[in-house]
Amino acid sequence: MKKLLFTLLTGVAIFAMSTSDVKAQDYKNAIGGRFGSYNGITFKTGLSNNAMLELIGNFRSNRNFSWAQLTGLYEVYNPIGGAPGLNWYYGAGASVGSVKNKFNDESDIYLGVNGVLGLDYKFKGAPINLSLDWIPTLRLTPDTDFYSGDVGLGVRFTF
Repeated sequence: MKKLLFTLLTGVAIFAMSTSDVKAQDYKNAIGGRFGSYNGITFKTGLSNNAMLELIGNFRSNRNFSWAQLTGLYEVYNPIGGAPGLNWYYGAGASVGSVKNKFNDESDIYLGVNGVLGLDYKFKGAPINLSLDWIPTLRLTPDTDFYSGDVGLGVRFTF
């Protein structure tokens, strides 16, 4: 899973070098951490005047289980009038992950469809971006269920 995550992030970084400038946001690329129910890394890159691709690699573990998940989201950004640097966004995507039951040493792979709704703020004059978002998930395999979502705070370095 770590090799897959590294390969995908490297591919996105190369792809980011060839994308067009983003107008709705004040940055083209951002990388950093995402903190919520699941903690991990996040990378955003501009696709068009008001859209971005976000990749999130999440990791979580407790005494009984450990999870690893990769989520890809297509996000549409809209500025909030009177608040420079602040945008609201929505979008959709998919996730793939694995869960390991530590008691019986069994693992399973799961796939899901995600939505996203959030706020994004870029500090003027500083290479820092913050976001607060909600990502609900409809898990399709191995069992179909709905996860009401992960609320997370993203803190990123922009470039």
